[in-house]
Amino acid sequence: MDLAAAPPALLVRRHLHVAGAWVDPTEGDAIPVENPATGDIVGQIPAGTPADVARAVAAARAAFPGWVATAPAERAAHLDRLHTALAARADEIARTVAWELGTPLKLAARVQTGLPLTVLRSMVELAARPAAEETVGNSLIVREPVGVVGAITPWNYPLHQVVAKVAPALAAGCTVVLKPSELTPLTAYLLFDAVTEAGLPPGVVNLVPGTGPVVGEALAADPDVDLVSFTGSTATGRRIAHLAADRIARVALELGGKSANLILADADLATAVKVGVGNAFLNSGQTCTAWTRMLVHRDRYDEALDLLATAAGGYRLGDPFDQATRLGPLVSAAQAERVRGHVGRALADGARLVAGGPDVPLPPRGHFVAPTVLADVHPDSALAQEEVFGPVLAVIPFADTDEAVAIANNSRYGLAGAVWSADEEAALAVARRLRTGQVDVNGGGFNPLAPFGGYKQSGLGRELGAYGVDEFREIKAIQR
Repeated sequence: MDLAAAPPALLVRRHLHVAGAWVDPTEGDAIPVENPATGDIVGQIPAGTPADVARAVAAARAAFPGWVATAPAERAAHLDRLHTALAARADEIARTVAWELGTPLKLAARVQTGLPLTVLRSMVELAARPAAEETVGNSLIVREPVGVVGAITPWNYPLHQVVAKVAPALAAGCTVVLKPSELTPLTAYLLFDAVTEAGLPPGVVNLVPGTGPVVGEALAADPDVDLVSFTGSTATGRRIAHLAADRIARVALELGGKSANLILADADLATAVKVGVGNAFLNSGQTCTAWTRMLVHRDRYDEALDLLATAAGGYRLGDPFDQATRLGPLVSAAQAERVRGHVGRALADGARLVAGGPDVPLPPRGHFVAPTVLADVHPDSALAQEEVFGPVLAVIPFADTDEAVAIANNSRYGLAGAVWSADEEAALAVARRLRTGQVDVNGGGFNPLAPFGGYKQSGLGRELGAYGVDEFREIKAIQR
């Protein structure tokens, strides 16, 4: 694999960002950052400690009174300068995501870089709006910033997930301590380079890298953190909720998903399959909203499987910097092995291989898994119930709309989903019956201003748009 565009030397970052300055960590331990396309080490960051978390939280607490007193227009101006500084680093961000996550460069530029810049731009506009007030009887209802926010973000969208928490928290008037994933932390450092250039007030936003069990747990348990915003696995979200509950602190949790893509009998099948495969394999399947269950009417099932085999065959694995690559590696050897285990169990349980699978030749280096489609998957099987987080699509037939809805809702998750039908009103009726936070009808585009979040074990709270800003506010009633 030719990675001529890879960095010539390690991307070593030695500091934390606390109280507006780059500072030394309290200890000297370091965490290596791997390029999953090759297995080579491409970077290094400090391993933060609970003492580092305490320093950062204290800085955020000290900065809060000044930031909350800052006029909305001035907060918006700060975010606007941050957007300008971050946009100037767009190419570097895309390359860094390709190095530390393995996302193909074209996708890294469009989604991993373009989407968070769009979200940040939307927060500039929302920050300029004073918090809404209303009168109810003799009460004035006001909305105020919750305080200090602990933001804990995942590895799969390393800039977007950070911006989706930090930007609305700052827009609401909160201060923030960020712990990015230790698997993909280098992109967060680029954000804080932009923070420094933009001149945000000291302590308003702080960076402490490190592992979840050390830095993440210290942040979630810190008594001066008023709200913990976490994106990641349901198991880790449960742990964070327990830590926060011990001190009656608020949490916002964006967790797992097992989203269903319902293709009704009258749908444009070719389009539904093509878009469905693209969604399921987005970011090598490492996307919480991926439509990983494709539900197809029995009358169109065999036709759909033929289309799926062709579509999956068009996803070329390879070097993230090769323009012909459509799928990069998974983030780690452990993740790749976990996904292969899901495929092996599904085949043992009776699923039928349509495309991909364990015998497809893979690049000689890196953590690659072939894009795989499995048919005849039982709705109660592990493949239909567990979040795989890899390029694996389960195909399930249904007899009628009621059965399709029942299968779709047969999940402990409820994050996203899709419905396809020539009759848009019928599709909308089905969408209303799905127990998920978002549903796309006939390929409706992603809206960064719409509320994002899930039902059931997919989490608590909402991100993005005005709903995302409100997540970082408290409500007060003043009687007059």
